[in-house]
Amino acid sequence: MQKSVLAEEDERREALERWVAEQWGEPGAVAVPASTDASFRRYFRFARGDETQVAMDAPPPGEDCKPFVEVAALFGEAGVHVPRVLAQDLPRGFLLLEDLGQQTYLHVLDEHNADELFAAAIDALLKIQLASRPGVLPPYDEAVLRRELELFPRWYLETHRQWEIDSELRTTLDAVFEVLVQSALAQNRVFVHRDYMPRNLMISEPLPGVIDFQDALYGPISYDPICLFKDAFLSWPEARVTGWLRQYWERAREAGLPVPSSFERFHKDCDLMGAQRHLKVMGIFARIFYRDGKPAYLEDVARFEAYLRQVASRHVELAPLEALFDRLAQAAR
Repeated sequence: MQKSVLAEEDERREALERWVAEQWGEPGAVAVPASTDASFRRYFRFARGDETQVAMDAPPPGEDCKPFVEVAALFGEAGVHVPRVLAQDLPRGFLLLEDLGQQTYLHVLDEHNADELFAAAIDALLKIQLASRPGVLPPYDEAVLRRELELFPRWYLETHRQWEIDSELRTTLDAVFEVLVQSALAQNRVFVHRDYMPRNLMISEPLPGVIDFQDALYGPISYDPICLFKDAFLSWPEARVTGWLRQYWERAREAGLPVPSSFERFHKDCDLMGAQRHLKVMGIFARIFYRDGKPAYLEDVARFEAYLRQVASRHVELAPLEALFDRLAQAAR
């Protein structure tokens, strides 16, 4: 089975090279791996003289390039630096894109440059949110929120931790999930990138280049800010996170975005929205290990547990999560 998957990938790579050569009108297009992600998409860099371009290989039916093309146009019109789509073959799942460079925020962020880089990231996020209007992107609705949350018990608790979901635990999880879903649904709606984090922000001119936006929805305004500062692969002191959230909140208010009138209310929205995301991602990281054979992501699960313990300690409605992690830790001894 593994051999057939690799053979299929090789065939797609060869087809991608032929397709890029056709777009250029010249032979010799050679694909060099650029990056992969948690999905089945792959990215290759092609050199053409002094210029480089990036091709996305998104094999259907599991992947679909059309949302990427649509959101690229949407965000580009808003003044956000996204890669231009140079050529497309949607039925085959091929895109040829402008190359925004090889360094992401994740490569260069440190305690000294973080304020400057995050200020630029806030600038771009405000442009995305100010362009928001209903009926353009799919809604980040209750069904999506609940489906995401169920990844945590299904893949993290049952599959990874071999933890039985008995009736008592199911009741506890349902109560916590209800709090998180209702908090998200009560927020004002904007365009949501859904993975607005340092790994998807490029060091480019202008700063930042924004990528990996194909899953964008119309949803809670706190989602992208908390995603940016409580990252899947990089942690910051809580006081610094709070300061950056306040900076975003102040600038969003000045721009006329519909954030809550008090920072305390916004901060709680971010805490609860972050809890929903972090439970979801714990489930996703377990799923891509057990289903897709990608082990690296699971190593970062401890970071999400730390985030969840942090917010559970200051919001009584999330206290059952801290108790659950205590039980899991005790069982692992």
